[in-house]
Amino acid sequence: MYPHAIARPWRAPRLCVATFSAALSASLLTAAATLGAQSRPDSAKVAAPVAATTDSVRNIEGVLVRAIRANEQAPISQTTIGRAVITQRHFGQDVPMLLMNAAPSMTSHTETGTSWGYSYLRLRGIDQTRINITLDGVPLNDMEDQVLYFANLADLMSNVQSVQVQRGVGTSTAGTASFAGSVNFETMPVARADAGGDVQLQMGSFGAQRVSASFNSGLTASKFAVYGRASALRTNGYRDHSGVLGRSAFVGAGWFGARDVVKLTTLVGLLADTLSYTGATLDELRANRRYNPLQPDERDKFGQQMVSLAYTRALQNGGSASTTVYRNSASGNYDYIALPDRYRFNLAHTWYGVTSAYNVERGALRVNTGINANTYQRAHRGYFQPSTTLYDNTGHKQDASAFAKLSLDAGKARWFADLQGRYAAFRYEPDANAGIDERSIEWMFFNPKAGVTYQLATGVASYASYGITSREPARNDLFAGDDDLNSGNVADYGDFTRVKPESVRDAELGITWSRATMELSGNLYSMDFRNDIARIGAPTASGSILRRNVGNSYRRGIEVDAAYRGISRVVLAGNATWSQNRIAQFTDSSRGTPVVRRNVTPLLTPAFISSHRIEVSPTNRFMLSVEGRYQSKAYLDNTSSADRVLPDYYTVDASARATLGRYTLTVRGANLGDTQKFASGTVSGSVRYFVLPARALFATVSAEF
Repeated sequence: MYPHAIARPWRAPRLCVATFSAALSASLLTAAATLGAQSRPDSAKVAAPVAATTDSVRNIEGVLVRAIRANEQAPISQTTIGRAVITQRHFGQDVPMLLMNAAPSMTSHTETGTSWGYSYLRLRGIDQTRINITLDGVPLNDMEDQVLYFANLADLMSNVQSVQVQRGVGTSTAGTASFAGSVNFETMPVARADAGGDVQLQMGSFGAQRVSASFNSGLTASKFAVYGRASALRTNGYRDHSGVLGRSAFVGAGWFGARDVVKLTTLVGLLADTLSYTGATLDELRANRRYNPLQPDERDKFGQQMVSLAYTRALQNGGSASTTVYRNSASGNYDYIALPDRYRFNLAHTWYGVTSAYNVERGALRVNTGINANTYQRAHRGYFQPSTTLYDNTGHKQDASAFAKLSLDAGKARWFADLQGRYAAFRYEPDANAGIDERSIEWMFFNPKAGVTYQLATGVASYASYGITSREPARNDLFAGDDDLNSGNVADYGDFTRVKPESVRDAELGITWSRATMELSGNLYSMDFRNDIARIGAPTASGSILRRNVGNSYRRGIEVDAAYRGISRVVLAGNATWSQNRIAQFTDSSRGTPVVRRNVTPLLTPAFISSHRIEVSPTNRFMLSVEGRYQSKAYLDNTSSADRVLPDYYTVDASARATLGRYTLTVRGANLGDTQKFASGTVSGSVRYFVLPARALFATVSAEF
C-alpha cells in the first residue's frame, strides 16, 4: 500500500474555525429566512407532509453530496460523469485509468503495465496527494500521506452512480485541501423502486479475471432498502512478476421516511500483489519490455475498510440537514529486499470523524454550510527479517474544518461566495528507543473563493471565479523521505519546519453552451503557487526524491470539453488541454552539486492532452465506440533536461456492446496499436520508465435479474 515510504496526550482542535463558521452560517441563514419570508405567502411557510416515494427519498439521500459538489450554475471548472458513461467505460480497471479520458487535464499510470494494481492520478500536472477525494461526502485521503490508494478498493466504480471532477481550487469540501482539484464520488442509490441485481463475469489478456455480483431489495413497504455488491479480480500483470489480486464488498442499507433517512454504508477492500513500484531503464526495456527490477518475493498485502452512518432530514422550511459519522482504517505489510538483506514494513491506521451539512434555498438565495472533524493515528513499524524490530513509531493527526457557501441570483447573474477555515495538527510519537521526545506542529488556513455566473442567452452562460487554498506538507515531506525520526536524524528536520505549507491562487474564466444536440464547455485558468512543494532534492536511501518548497510557480492553460449528438445514433465527444507550466527559480540538488534552475517546466506536466471518442449505436441493442488519446512530451524531473523526457504518445481503445434481453456482452480492446511508449517515469539515480498498458482484449458477460 505504501511502498514509496520505504527508508520510509490528544489535544482538542482550536475552536476558532467552528466558531467563525457558526457565526457566518447564522448570519447567512438569518438573511435567507428574511428573504424567504418576503418572497412567499404565509400559507407556504410550513410545508405539507409528503409521501415517501423513491424520487423523494433519493433526493434526501444525496443531501451531503450536493453540499460539497458544485451545481451546474456554479462558477467552477467541472465535469460530472454519470452512470451511463461509467457503465460504458468501466471494465474493472482502477479508478484513475477510467477518469483519465473522461475529464480534461487528467493523466494517470499504473505500475503493472495493465489497468490494475497501484495507479496514480494527476490533475493539471499536480499529483494525487493534492487532490481532495470524497465518497458520499466522507473524506478518503489518508491524513498523513494525503493520498488514496485506489488499488485497495478493487472494482470501486461498479458501486458509483456519478463522479464530479472539479479542476482548480473548486468549492470547499471535507478532508485534505482541494489544491489541484477534487474528485467526489456518489455511490449507487439504495432506495430504488424495484428489486434486482446483476452478475458480471470477465476474462482477458495477461490472466485477467473478474467476477462481480450485486443485489438491491428495492424500497419495501416497511421503508427499508438494501444494496450490496461483491467483486473479485486478478491479473498476472504485464510486467514480470507483477500480479494483482483484489477483492471488495460494498453494502448500503437504510430506512427511508417521508422526511428522514438513516443510511449505513460499508466498503471493504483487500489487495495482494507482487511489487512493481520501480520503473525500468531504456536498456532494460530494450532487452525485455516486461522487466521488473524488484524481486518476485517482494510482496504487498493490505486491507482497507470504511463504514459510515448518516442521518438526513428534509426540513419544513425547505432546507435539509445531514450528519455522518465515519470510521476509516487500513493495515498491511510490504517487503523490501536489498540482497542479502530482507526487510518488512507494517502500516496500520485508523481514523474517526464526523461531517455535517445544512442546505437551504429561499427564493434567489442558496446557502450551504458544513463542518468536518476527525482524529487519526497510524503505526509505522520496520523489521529486519525474520524478526528483528527496527522501529515502531506512531503519527497522530487531527483535522477540523468548516465552510459556508452562498449563491445569490440577481437578474441574469448568480453571485457565489465560499469561505472555509481549516485547522490541522500533527504529533509524532517516536519509538521507545529513538532517544527523542514527542514533537508536534499545527497549521491554520483560511480559504476564500468567489465568483459569478452570467446567463448570456438560453443555454449559454459564462463564469469567472477566484480562489485561494493552502495545504500543509505530508508526513513524507516533513521527514525528508524517512519513516522513522530518531536521534540520528532529528537535527535535520525534527522541528517539522523543513517544508512549509504551500498555497495557490486560482483564477478561472469559462463559458458553457448547451443545446439539444451539442454540449460545450471551455475555460481559461491561471494557478499561481507560493512555496510550491516539488521534488527537487537528491534521492534518499529508499529511492524516493526529497521534496522542498520552490518558491513561485504557475500553471496556466485552456481546457475544452465537448459532445455532439446531431447525427442520428452517433455521439462525437472529446476534451483537450493546452497549458504552459513553469517554476520560476529554485536550487536543484538532484544531481549532487547544487544548481540554480530558472524558468523550468514542472515534472509530468504535458503541454497538450487530448481525448476523443466516437460512439455509434446502429440499434438499441448494439453499441460500438472508438477512443483515442494523445499526450505530448513531459519531463521526468524539474530540470527540463533533454535526457529526462517522457516521450509523447497516442493510443487507441475500442469497445463493442451487444444486449439481448437481460444479457449483455461487452468486448474491449486496449492500446490496439500496441504503442511502445511510456505512461510515466522517475529519476532516481537513473532514468526509469513505467510502460503504457500493453495491447489487451477483455470480454465481459453480464446478466440482470
